[in-house]
Amino acid sequence: MSARKSARGFFGNAIAIFGAATAAAAAVEGHRRPLDRDLYTLGINPVNFHSMKRS
Repeated sequence: MSARKSARGFFGNAIAIFGAATAAAAAVEGHRRPLDRDLYTLGINPVNFHSMKRS
């Protein structure tokens, strides 16, 4: 039972990261600021987001 529980956690986390990356990329392409929630999920501090270099 614990193996199933950890597998769900892994896949759930992977899906959350993929969703956050997709949402953040769409926001940047649309010249908008991504949501803080998505940035935190990706490990980016929202306070420092404006100083990140975009190309």
